[in-house]
Amino acid sequence: MPLYFFHLRDGEDTLIDGEGLELDDIEAAKATALLQARGIVSHDALEGFINLAQRVDVLDETGATVCSVAFEDAVRVSR
Repeated sequence: MPLYFFHLRDGEDTLIDGEGLELDDIEAAKATALLQARGIVSHDALEGFINLAQRVDVLDETGATVCSVAFEDAVRVSR
């Protein structure tokens, strides 16, 4: 199974995933990144501040970025 790494970026800093996850394919990696982004947004909402400028970049074993999930695309905000 392929290994994917999920790096959290906010435009200035990067939180590197040094372990990665073995997943079936890129679609499973993208779904995992979406869940991670939503989990962080959920946690941030409890703290009272959500930074929608963040994203999760998914890299494969070679270090190539296979997809990115922007936080602003991970949730729908309605007034």
